[in-house]
Amino acid sequence: MSTWDVGTKGATAHTRRALPLVAATAVLAAGCGGGSGSGTAAGEGKLADGKTFTMAYASDPGNLDPAKTVMSIAIGVNRYLYDPLVHLDGKGEPRAGLAQKWKATTKTATFTLRPGLTCSDGSPLTASDVAANIDYIGDPGNKSPLAGVLIQPGTTAKADDARRTVTLTSGAPDAFLLRNAGSVPIACGKGLKDRSVLAKGGKGSGTGMFTMTEAVTGDHYTLTRRKDHTQGPGASEGGAKGLPDKVTIRVIPNETTAANLLVSGELNASAISGSEQKRLAAQKLFHADVQAPLGGLYFNQGGSRPGAAEEVRRALVQALNLPDVGKVITNGTGKPSQGLVTDEPRACTGDSVTGNLPEHDLAAAKSALSKAGWKPGSGGTRTKNGKKLTLSLMYGTQNGPSMAAGAELIQKQWQSLGAEVKLKPVDSPALNSTLFGSGNWDVSMGPIALAAPNQLVPFMSGPTPPKGLNFSGVDNPDYTALVQRASAKVGAEGCPQWQDAEKALVKNLDAVPYYNSLTPVFGKGARFKVSQGAIVPSSIRMYAN
Repeated sequence: MSTWDVGTKGATAHTRRALPLVAATAVLAAGCGGGSGSGTAAGEGKLADGKTFTMAYASDPGNLDPAKTVMSIAIGVNRYLYDPLVHLDGKGEPRAGLAQKWKATTKTATFTLRPGLTCSDGSPLTASDVAANIDYIGDPGNKSPLAGVLIQPGTTAKADDARRTVTLTSGAPDAFLLRNAGSVPIACGKGLKDRSVLAKGGKGSGTGMFTMTEAVTGDHYTLTRRKDHTQGPGASEGGAKGLPDKVTIRVIPNETTAANLLVSGELNASAISGSEQKRLAAQKLFHADVQAPLGGLYFNQGGSRPGAAEEVRRALVQALNLPDVGKVITNGTGKPSQGLVTDEPRACTGDSVTGNLPEHDLAAAKSALSKAGWKPGSGGTRTKNGKKLTLSLMYGTQNGPSMAAGAELIQKQWQSLGAEVKLKPVDSPALNSTLFGSGNWDVSMGPIALAAPNQLVPFMSGPTPPKGLNFSGVDNPDYTALVQRASAKVGAEGCPQWQDAEKALVKNLDAVPYYNSLTPVFGKGARFKVSQGAIVPSSIRMYAN
């Protein structure tokens, strides 16, 4: 699996930055809130039916099986194709999705489906279909990347088709069981028996507002609205006037090209993260903003890697002017991180970062390394027991030239400390295979996006790849103990303990979140809402001009 959307090799000065993703598939928890908007409707005309909403993504979504992907672009596409059991409003409160009623503890949850639901092929959506989705993710043998994130391994579900109820028993206590299980994208029909159907867009097997009618890999995807589908945040507002009949998703890696197509009206929506923001903002285009954790560092703590020693991690972080790095990677449009959970609406709020990362002090960092046995050597590179302090620093090429510039700044500051740093630009598949396959890495700049704190747990504790998702090899007893305490409480009751658990990671430098980006999703000829990193399909409204 891959939790970062970092794009393709060979990024140029005009390559688009994808929204970072997603250690968790928090993006899947659709809501009607989230995302600020600006601009006016002046000049856009009246709401119009029968139109096509055309949007751009920076790369192809790849495998679209909703239980097999955590790639942000695939999740964004799947929002059109599959509905969850519950949506989240702007405050994070559950609202009716496929389910009309629910109740949950930390161990069990029961959902009652709306009457008359159908799959996109017209067949009835049954409670058994929903249970099959839960069981598939909960079965460790299926190796779903959603296991341990939205659904705990070992979770099972029982269906009562006559009563339209699904009751699941979690494989482990889940403080946010309702929110997480309710956010699973539900497939049905043939796709549940043949998942290759889902991998290609789930034709006839969707539960969402749209169905896939054309897929040209690497170029475009066409989706057609189901006229029998009326639920979803904002779906019935104003009698649903202005909902598009079709959605075309175009693959456009070049941000300047995407900006030009927005200006000309050939695109209705595109996320723009680089210098083109100023040009589009000057035209007073509508935009909804997405906060994402672009600035984060993770150290490989396996074996004899430098990051296995806490004193080395501390010296490396202390040697960095993190605010300066953050400003570089976000083009000066971001802000300092306050926690590891960034996707709105967040399950817990608070600040677990401020005061818990070491302040920039190069002299103190040098002294600490010397005390730890890393002595200055010939050529300026420190050595210990005959071994050089050599680091590889991975960063995502699709995050554009500003990420490369940020990596170069980190390289320069670590070289001043006495480390030999090799930059390793990678695309998304390479990052995936390195972190969860070969394990041949030292430091990763790949960001992780979360909506609930327990979605981080499998990535910061437990088994390492290939048996688990703990890619850094973190072993933090304080974090584990606090997670156990927090997991015993339902929802927000455990937020103080979840905050303390995050602090334990940050203080030990198991995770170093330092800067968030604010990326506008610009729109022209259309309005929409953004929730947890993706456009909410039922919120789209098209204008005549």
